[in-house]
Amino acid sequence: MKVGIVAQKGNSRAASLAANASEALAEVDAEAVVDAATAEELGVEGVPVESFDDCDLVVSIGGDGTFLYAARGADGVPILGVNLGEVGFLNAVSPDDAIDEVLAEVAAFREGSQSIREVPRIVARGDGWEMDPSMNEVVVHGPRRGHGGGADLDVRVNGSVYSGGHADGVLVTTPAGSSAYNLSEGGPLVHPGVEGLVVTEMAADAGMPPLVVPLDAAVTVTVTGAPSSVVVGDGRTRRTVSPPTEVHIERSDSPVRLAGPTSDFFEALGKLD
Repeated sequence: MKVGIVAQKGNSRAASLAANASEALAEVDAEAVVDAATAEELGVEGVPVESFDDCDLVVSIGGDGTFLYAARGADGVPILGVNLGEVGFLNAVSPDDAIDEVLAEVAAFREGSQSIREVPRIVARGDGWEMDPSMNEVVVHGPRRGHGGGADLDVRVNGSVYSGGHADGVLVTTPAGSSAYNLSEGGPLVHPGVEGLVVTEMAADAGMPPLVVPLDAAVTVTVTGAPSSVVVGDGRTRRTVSPPTEVHIERSDSPVRLAGPTSDFFEALGKLD
């Protein structure tokens, strides 16, 4: 069995836990690999996180940002999230339980008894391009945020007009991402058990309230009235497009797969600022 480990960058506690997990895996004849940044912290050889799709399990140690980074490389491989004091919506395992939970997943994998849950991702597409799937949100905005940086945006759901006018941008968010950028823009918190997407306009001149649509809805954002527009996935992947243009956002056929125990959504809410 091969296990990929990603530790929060610059976090010595995360790096130490990654080293301990690697040693524990070796004791049960499981191969452990770490991403390049974690390898640098530990002074060992690492591999690109993009190669983690050939692992049998990925362990993310840190906060939700680390988890999102690991998920991009895992590409369907089950992920076990270890929470180091962050909000922890995606990371259900405490540091004290981390080694035991990792070894339990190894045993379950070998026995064929793993319990895996799927969490949806969304993908943005345009004319001749497609971005990597996003677990939290896709944002379509003007050339920059703030005064003078917006665009004219027409938002359609399954072909029907929902809203139109000038705004800084539009967020399309999964339930997992509702507590992130979406919340800061006035969007609702969504329980992870809800099968839906949230459409939230950002600083619209005369926009509509946030809207929850079915998980399989197709959201199209038409951008005009700006020299350029930027599409951002999970705050990390970016593409600049030239208006007039249409950005199509819908559920990806590549969900994130979660291993291990579930987190308590309402307990995690208590850690929000």
